Amino acid sequence: MANLDWNNVGFEYIQTDFRFVAHYKDGAWSAGELVKDNHVVLHEASPALHYGQQCFEGLKAYRCKDNSINLFRPEENAKRLQKSCQRLLMPPVPVDLFLKACTQVVQSNEKWVGPYGSGATLYVRPLVLGVGKGLGLQPAQEYLFIVFCAPVGPYFKGGMCPANFVVSEFDRAAPSGTGAVKVGGNYAGSLLPAKLAKEQGFSDCVYLDPATRTKIEEVGAANFFAISKKGVFVTPASPSILPSITRMSLVHLAKEHLGLEVVEGDVFINALEEYSEAGVCGTAAVIVPVGGISYQGKLHVFYSQEQAGPITKKLYETLVGMQFGDLQAPQGWITKVS
Repeated sequence: MANLDWNNVGFEYIQTDFRFVAHYKDGAWSAGELVKDNHVVLHEASPALHYGQQCFEGLKAYRCKDNSINLFRPEENAKRLQKSCQRLLMPPVPVDLFLKACTQVVQSNEKWVGPYGSGATLYVRPLVLGVGKGLGLQPAQEYLFIVFCAPVGPYFKGGMCPANFVVSEFDRAAPSGTGAVKVGGNYAGSLLPAKLAKEQGFSDCVYLDPATRTKIEEVGAANFFAISKKGVFVTPASPSILPSITRMSLVHLAKEHLGLEVVEGDVFINALEEYSEAGVCGTAAVIVPVGGISYQGKLHVFYSQEQAGPITKKLYETLVGMQFGDLQAPQGWITKVS
C-alpha cells in the first residue's frame, strides 16, 4: 500500500507508477503497453490541440473487504468512449483493448488503491487524442489511447451533505450538438458558468434545455434526478444529456431494488414543487443530494438543506455497497481485477 494519508486524500492528480499507451496508425490500433513516463509529447499541429478532437472517460477501482479489487461496469465506459470517438470521427477503441488497458493499469498500480473502509478509490482516466501534423480542419491520421490513474478520496467526509445550485443563463450544449458524448469542449465551456455560480455562493449551476429553456438537463458535470411526492424516480431525457453510467445504474436500482416507478422524461424548472427529493449523480460522488435550486431569484428547497432524503440515501448506500463488494451487484456489473 502506498504511503498516503488515506483518510485525507482529495480529488487531485497524484502520480502513480504506470499508465497504458496504444497508438493508432495506418488503420489499426497497436497492442499497447504500460509505460512509466507520465508526459505526452504531441506534434504542435495535433488536431486535439487546435480543434478539440479528443474525448475521455472516468471510472474507479474499489478495494473490497477481502482485499480484492472491483471495477464497476467498465464495459459501459468502453461503449460510451466508442460513441464519443464516432461522433468526432476518431477510430473507436475496441472494448477488449479498453478493458485490457484499464485492468493492466489497476493491477500495475495496485498499491495506489485505497484500503477498504477509507472510502478512497483509484480513479481511472482513459482518453483518446487526435495527434500528428494536420493544420487544416480535418480528422487526424494518428491517435493515442492513454489510460492513467490517481488515488482519490471519498467525495463526502462526514456524511452526505446537500448542495444548493443556481440555474445558469448559459447553455451547456447545443441541440443536436456534442452534449451526449464525453468530449473536452463540453467541460471547457462549463468553467465560466461554474465560476459565476460559486461566486454567488452555490456549488454549481443547473443547465436548462437549450431549445426551450424550460426543462432541467444537467447540473454542473453531473446528471440530475428527483423523487416526486408520489414516490416516482424521475430523471431527464434529452439527446443532449451525457448518458451517465451512474444514472443508468440508479435507474435500475430504483426500479428493481426499491420498487419505485421510474420515468425518464421532462423535469420542468417551474414545477419543482412536485418533487420531495433531488440529487445529482456521477462517478466522482455517486450522488450529491440537492438541497435547493435557485431560479429567478427564489430558492426551492427539496427535502432538506442539512441531510439527504431517505430514498436518495438508500440509493447511495445500495450503489456504494455494490461497488465495494458489500452487496451483491446485478450480473455483469463488477469486473474483478485481483
